[in-house]
Amino acid sequence: MIIGVLALQGAFIEHEAVLKRLHVECFEIRKPSDLDRRMDGLIIPGGESTVIGKLLVDMDMMNRIRKMILDGMPVFGTCAGMILLARNIVDGTVGSIGTMPVTVRRNAYGRQLGSFSADGSFGDLGGIQMRFIRAPYVDSVDKGVEILSVHEGKIVAVRYGNQLATAFHPELTDDDRVHRYFLSIVESSTC
Repeated sequence: MIIGVLALQGAFIEHEAVLKRLHVECFEIRKPSDLDRRMDGLIIPGGESTVIGKLLVDMDMMNRIRKMILDGMPVFGTCAGMILLARNIVDGTVGSIGTMPVTVRRNAYGRQLGSFSADGSFGDLGGIQMRFIRAPYVDSVDKGVEILSVHEGKIVAVRYGNQLATAFHPELTDDDRVHRYFLSIVESSTC
């Protein structure tokens, strides 16, 4: 199994560290030709969604990534990655990949100083620690979207087919179960 990690900006190194701990091969996607490499799944990290979106458009990578996801490639977006995957963004001018039928609210928990950690549940995994950094949340979901986690009444993790998105940063904790959950999606898609 090989996972591509979008490495234009944001917390990509932290995702790579989790994958390496799990003995999963990964590589950084920094330029269009990196999308030509074999990969079984893609991680879009947290960071500045506006910057990442602009770079994807400027580097002519947005449409290619959109097509790869629509063709079934598993993808995991955290924080800014969730925003970029969302079909609709409230109060946002971010260009998005738009493959996940959800509406997301950017910076919903406030500025950087409003960052926090919380305990919550994630699907069938039980309790996990969630780190929120200028995090979004999901305002609404369309048919077919599975809600995996809710924090204080706000949707913070969703799955749609082979697409997984979290408002929080599981890569910033020692708990690798959310990444393993994503890898199980990848594994089942390649069988």
